[in-house]
Amino acid sequence: MPDIAAWLAQLGLDKYIGAFTANEVDMDALRHLTENDLRELGLPVGPRRKILAAIVGMVDDTMSPVSSASAQVPAPLEREAERRQLTVMFIDLVGSTELSQRLDPEEMRSVLRAYQSAVSAEIARYEGYVAKLMGDGVLAYFGWPTAHEDDAERAVRAGLAAATATARLTTPSGNSLSARIGIATGLVVVGDLIGEGSAQEEAVVGETPNLAARLQAMAEPDTVVIAGGTHRLVVGLFEMVDLGLQRLRGFATHVPAWRIIGESDAEGRFDALHRDATPLVGRTEELELLLRRWQQARIGQGQAVILSGEPGIGKSRLTAALEERLSAEPHARLRYFCSPYHMNTALYPVARQLERAARIANSDGTSAKLEKLEALLLQVMPDVMEVGPLLGSLLSIDITGRYAPIDLTPQAQRLHTLRALGAQIEAIASRQRVFMIVEDAHWIDPTTGEWLDMLIDRSRTLPVLLIVTFRPEFQPRWLELPHVTAMSLGRLGRDEGAAIIDRVAGGRTLPSQVKDQILAKTEGVPLFVEELTKTVLESDLRQDGDPDQRSGTLPSLVIPSTLQDSLMARLDRLSSVKNVAQVGACIGRVFHHRLLAAIIGSDAALLKSNLQQLEKSGLLFRSNDVPETSYTFKHALVQDAAYQSLLKSRRQQIHATIAAALETQFQDVAEVEPETIAYHCMEGGLAYRAGSYWLKAGQLALKRSANIEALAHLHKGLEVVTTLPANEDRLRLELHLQNALGVAAMAVKGWGAPEVFCAFSAARQLCEKLNDSGELFVAVRG
Repeated sequence: MPDIAAWLAQLGLDKYIGAFTANEVDMDALRHLTENDLRELGLPVGPRRKILAAIVGMVDDTMSPVSSASAQVPAPLEREAERRQLTVMFIDLVGSTELSQRLDPEEMRSVLRAYQSAVSAEIARYEGYVAKLMGDGVLAYFGWPTAHEDDAERAVRAGLAAATATARLTTPSGNSLSARIGIATGLVVVGDLIGEGSAQEEAVVGETPNLAARLQAMAEPDTVVIAGGTHRLVVGLFEMVDLGLQRLRGFATHVPAWRIIGESDAEGRFDALHRDATPLVGRTEELELLLRRWQQARIGQGQAVILSGEPGIGKSRLTAALEERLSAEPHARLRYFCSPYHMNTALYPVARQLERAARIANSDGTSAKLEKLEALLLQVMPDVMEVGPLLGSLLSIDITGRYAPIDLTPQAQRLHTLRALGAQIEAIASRQRVFMIVEDAHWIDPTTGEWLDMLIDRSRTLPVLLIVTFRPEFQPRWLELPHVTAMSLGRLGRDEGAAIIDRVAGGRTLPSQVKDQILAKTEGVPLFVEELTKTVLESDLRQDGDPDQRSGTLPSLVIPSTLQDSLMARLDRLSSVKNVAQVGACIGRVFHHRLLAAIIGSDAALLKSNLQQLEKSGLLFRSNDVPETSYTFKHALVQDAAYQSLLKSRRQQIHATIAAALETQFQDVAEVEPETIAYHCMEGGLAYRAGSYWLKAGQLALKRSANIEALAHLHKGLEVVTTLPANEDRLRLELHLQNALGVAAMAVKGWGAPEVFCAFSAARQLCEKLNDSGELFVAVRG
């Protein structure tokens, strides 16, 4: 095998040898590179495509089909197609056909290039992916190749920004351009490369792209229209007009649509997305601690609480509950919201808080904005001539003519602005007690970080309670300060989770089996409990909740659309090792290292490194219990997201390989847990083997007097066997299953139960077909 330098030289890309060697990319690592990795190495689009295509060729040359029990699951090609929730945006330049008739081709080329550049820049700003430029049309994906927890919101923001950017452009004659935009969100298969050369694109298959295209066609110039799937994810975040049900070409039923007007006036994301939030559950001790810190702050002993927790654990809900408890006593409330879209915008949370407090609107003129800002400052400060120009400049208000020009270097102006902001807080605190919240500090910009450092230091002698919320990946700098309290929110208990289900259900009764599934899947994360309960309530699940009377099971619960992007984002951050998580998800919530190694078959050191990355990220927990190391998915819904992202064909391939490995290398599992192999055979499309193992599992359960479990195993065996051709082997297996089912049903439901009669009657008929006198005795006796 050539070394990396020779390989690049063969492709005519020797100019990039230095970048690869500097980042220690050798031929082994090469196979696992993604397009994002190549982008980080500084490669433009053309070389990235060449290298990815060459990697595919390398894999194809070395890959053999899974044809034996010892075969291993081939690693997926980079950019392998996946099932996932995707937000698709179509943008169209209005009047482009007419424009092309009026303009010289070179002029039209310039117009189109300016339009495409402007729109693509806004899509990139919100980390979307431009899938295709089609002259006057732009196709973009949000949620692939890398998901974010707020992809639908990003798409809408990018759409509004793209419409504004297009409107700023003009034709050679001075006329403004305009665009119309359609956005839809839904389940798709994405990632297949189609076309050649410049026409190549990552295809999206599903209803979603067609819906986005139809919505774009019906949109008015300079507007953004969204579908119902997107609306569910962004309702509350934006002002919008309900366009009612629309008749769209190619769709059998009318489709709901909304036109986006602009951002909503909600203070923060929690307020916007949880207007009907359920009451706080299970945080009594935490709330009491915050109230004690408030009592200390009331008498001038300033307190800061740094509140950490994973997404959805209830940080914002807890602070909202504290606000409710404090509402009866006078105090000033200041709220600051860090934003993932403005992590490099200096003092963004502070500027937005000032705008809200002063009630400054975008439609206000310069003079009105300055007057509102001064009115706010004069409430606590006698003279605004010093701080007015600094804060006006912070809010991007033109201060010319009202204040003298700011004659400071940028560095000095930043320091003076931070001092002015500190003076404002101290002035407020000198008049009344202050309750301050800084939300989502993991998205804080560096300058706001300096402001927060200063604020925490000064607050110790002020009547101020400051709460800073953040996710575990953020490393706070204030833990050693005596007036700072660290608090970490854990998951709720089972009873508390059940209480949330009841409150969300609002009087509707969910069966205990459904509740159990919700609690098992959500594992004490309040947001997950709420969203999964809502999904169940909106589904067609029978309200009596009766499970399937034959199998005793309930339908599997689907991951809510509101959680899909968040869960996939956790996996996509580890794109280079996502395949390991996906294979692990096929094995189960808990999987052993030895089995995973047998299935994946990669280099032992590489697999160890991949697992360490997953463990470090918090997606997996490792257990070194005897007899062997095992791994557990941190959350059941993370496992579900990894599993459901695989194409069904690849899932089947992996399950078949797992079954083969268990049969040949883990005989103890075949003897003790035949139902495990039965499950993987069933999911792997190996129906006869699955039926045989379900029979074995049922017989083993009967020996242990686990009759209910035996009944479930045997029902599954019959379900899978009936899909096979009616040959002698299938009929004989079905006969054994029916006789065993009769015995199990007799033990569970009594001799006279209809199910007992049906099982033995079916077995008798099969005996007659097969002329089997031995099994006939069992059937007739039954």
